[in-house]
Order: sequence, then C-alpha cells, then structure tokens
Amino acid sequence: MTTFPAPVALRSFARARDAWPLDPATVHLNHGSFGAPPTAVIEHQDALRRQGDLSPVAWFPTLGERTREARERTAPFVGARADDVAFVPNASAAATVVFNAMHLEPGDEIIVTDHGYGAVTMGAERLARRTGATVRTVAIPLLASDDEVVDRFAAEIGDRARLVVVDQITSPTARLMPTRRIADIAAHHGARTLIDGAHAPGLLPDAASAAGGTWWFGNLHKWPCAPRGSALLVTTAADRDDLWPLIDSWNAHAPFPSRFDYQGTIDATGYLATPTAIAFVEREIGWERTRTVMTEMADAGAEAIAAAFRRFADAEPLTPVPSPVPSMRLIRLPRGLGATREEADALRAEILPATGIETAFTSFGGAGYVRLSVHLYTEASDIERFVDVAVPWLVARAGIR
Repeated sequence: MTTFPAPVALRSFARARDAWPLDPATVHLNHGSFGAPPTAVIEHQDALRRQGDLSPVAWFPTLGERTREARERTAPFVGARADDVAFVPNASAAATVVFNAMHLEPGDEIIVTDHGYGAVTMGAERLARRTGATVRTVAIPLLASDDEVVDRFAAEIGDRARLVVVDQITSPTARLMPTRRIADIAAHHGARTLIDGAHAPGLLPDAASAAGGTWWFGNLHKWPCAPRGSALLVTTAADRDDLWPLIDSWNAHAPFPSRFDYQGTIDATGYLATPTAIAFVEREIGWERTRTVMTEMADAGAEAIAAAFRRFADAEPLTPVPSPVPSMRLIRLPRGLGATREEADALRAEILPATGIETAFTSFGGAGYVRLSVHLYTEASDIERFVDVAVPWLVARAGIR
C-alpha cells in the first residue's frame, strides 16, 4: 500500500488545487506537456489584454519597454542577467532562432541524441539539409549513468562536429543530462552546444547558468506556470547579434536582446505575466518546497501505478532512470502499448475521452511508458483514479486477460 503525501496547502488556499481553474471532472496528470497557469495568473494576463484592447495606440508603442521590464524580472529566476536573455514564444522557437543563425558547410556535423525532443531534432535536420551538414545521433541507453552518457558523447564528438544539441531534462525519458560536461567536450573539439532546457525552469534552480553551453533555452509555461507562449533564450556568446527574432519589426536595428522585445502586434501578455506566475509560487509556498513536494508525489505516484501494472507486465514497470527530476517519472506499459511515438500519442488522445484522465505516454527503445507528470495541485485521489480506471483500460487495450 503506497503512502501518499497530504494535499498541498498554500498560503492563500487550504488546497493548492483550489488555486488552479482546472476542470474538476478531469484527472490532470500531464502538467509537463502544456502546463497550467493558476487563476491569479490568468486573471492578470486577461487584465493586460484588456488594457491593450481598451487603448491599442497607448498599448503597442510601449510594449517593448514592458517586455524589457518583464525579462529583467524573469532573468534571475534562471540564474541569468537580463542583458543575456530574450523572450521567445516557446522552446522550439528558440531552437529555430539559433538554427537560423548557424553558418555550416558540407561535411560539418550536428550531434543530437535519441532522447531529444522530436521538433528540435527536426529543426537540426532541416539545418543540415539547408547547409549540406550531416546529423549524427548519439545513442544513450535508458539507464545510462551520467559518466556513461559523457563517455558516449566523448566517443562520438569529433573534429568535424560544429553543433551539439542536448537536452538538459529529456522530454521522452524524464532525466537530467550532464550538459556542462558535454559542453566541455564539445568545446574541446571546436563545437558549440545548444542546451534544450524546455523542462528546466522551475525544476532546477538557476537552470540556465547550471547548464553550460553556448545557448540555452527553457519554457516558462511548463513548471513555472506562466501563460502559454512564454520562453527564454539565453546566451553570452560573442556573436549573439547574429540571433534574430522570427519576426522582423521596428526593433530590428537594436542589438540582442532588445531586438526581441518588440515584434509589432503579437500578443506579448504571456511574457508580461510571467513574473506574476513565478512570484505566485514563491509567495504561496516557495520554489524549493515546490520541488520537494513534486518529488514526493511523483515517487509515490510512480510506485502505486507500477504496482498496479506489475502482474500484467513482461518487464519491471517501475523505471528509476538515473538523475531523475522532481516532477516526472516513467512507468513501463505492458507489451504492445505505445511502442512508437505515434502509438504513444494515439494512447494520449484515446485515454482522455475513455477515462477522463489526462496523462502522457512516451516510447523509447521499442517500449512504451507512462510519463507521470505532477505539480502542486496533484493529489493522491488523482493517482488512485489512474490505478482504478486507467490501468484496467490500458490492460484491456493491450489485449491482456
């Protein structure tokens, strides 16, 4: 019998769940994919939008200054200086900004991993097609230690490598990668490193400064609970003025990062409301305590779900990856479920209308996994509902009797 932590109480709420406007008829166990802003953050963003709608001519000419102020308040959260930080719509947009600035030649190599986020890897492949470079994939076993990961990179990065793309926290496998050590190896060979920190803000203190590398980016709509459409691109590179926003606008003459502050009539309220989201969690419970609470719930939830699957499994369901992160855990599915990315995505789409449960499924090495993803609002009843309803549905889906 799993012992679950008690529901989280916030300074202003008896239950953390009451601070989020999530549908109570749905079980929400997939915070990591799209995030979920608290009601206070949504209301703040709505008020900002209302200002712009009431007086557009007053709003838009001052938007660059407002954005600058927001990044000055946000940069310390990831351990960066405001002058090294630009707001971008999401992690994939940040990767695209960097790829667009790369000058590669035929024969150059781009190094990625088999744990990488698919859309970012696709961007690297497009860069290779455009320049004649080659993409090489470092295969990393699911349970490889940090030293083994570093050894794999050391064996694969050669003098033809120009760009290494590696996740700080892997999306499909929910583990921390030793990015600073990898970046040091890349630099030894004259290669630069792009750190995909999409999941890092909030889960890691000072995520950008801890990562190392040439460029780092991270989503703020995930664990910090900012509105969707808010992420950071961080770099101290000497050639960072080669980085351009995806939209050329009236700040195009400005240097990095100021040229990113104003991009015409985009809805920048996600950027502007981000400091409110970060401050909300700090004020209500504190970020250090938040990471502890998420770890406790993720561990308990993974144990309970793995126990429910165990008698139907062909392999041990509980998958304790090295270097775990506070909020996400992998639980292996029975054979035949979610073995490919397409199959895993199909499960995610099918299980919600069938059971009323939101969760993520991933695949790695031909096996499917539940990627349990919790936040402050997650309670024991959510995990129990998954065990009572989702596990039997998945077992039946696998054809197990």
